[in-house]
Amino acid sequence: MPADKLILASGSPRRRQLLEQAGYSFRIVVTDVDETNPPGMPGADVPAFLAKKKADAIAHAHPEAVIIAADTVVLLGDDILGKPKDAADAAAMLQRLSGRMHRVVTGVCIQQGAEQEHFSVTTEVYFRELTRAGIDYYITHFRPFDKAGSYAIQEWIGLTGIERINGDYYNVMGLPIGQVTQRLSTIITSS
Repeated sequence: MPADKLILASGSPRRRQLLEQAGYSFRIVVTDVDETNPPGMPGADVPAFLAKKKADAIAHAHPEAVIIAADTVVLLGDDILGKPKDAADAAAMLQRLSGRMHRVVTGVCIQQGAEQEHFSVTTEVYFRELTRAGIDYYITHFRPFDKAGSYAIQEWIGLTGIERINGDYYNVMGLPIGQVTQRLSTIITSS
């Protein structure tokens, strides 16, 4: 598929990296949509809702392109842990995740013209007990202010603080690339 026919509707460097590593050529179109979820929507439904909203925001301007949009949330129980406001907020989130299991849900929307498919993938992540010194080190050196839940699995805290996961590692990075490539191959062969 030519690069002008595939669009990643995300500014996430991790999503870009995963799509590149999967061998795709694409261009990036960042959307500016309100990422507020509707009141009462279950947290696990929010990522697919927002991914669809991002795809819809650019579909009219790119009717021939295949658009990939995604959104990721960290769920601790029913609470959505978004991107931290500052270092204190990041530390509070990581302290809440310490020694506990949480879920990372990524919603993906793949759209071409009027055809749209959206799905979500959930991964369980189990953190070891984190020390305050470890949390402070991570925040100071890795500045996780653009990351849901205040962490990235592929960074220091993932290497040292995550005991195990149940599910797709790449989903925790922000894009369940195996499922995305499987669904894209169906679109490419039918085009």
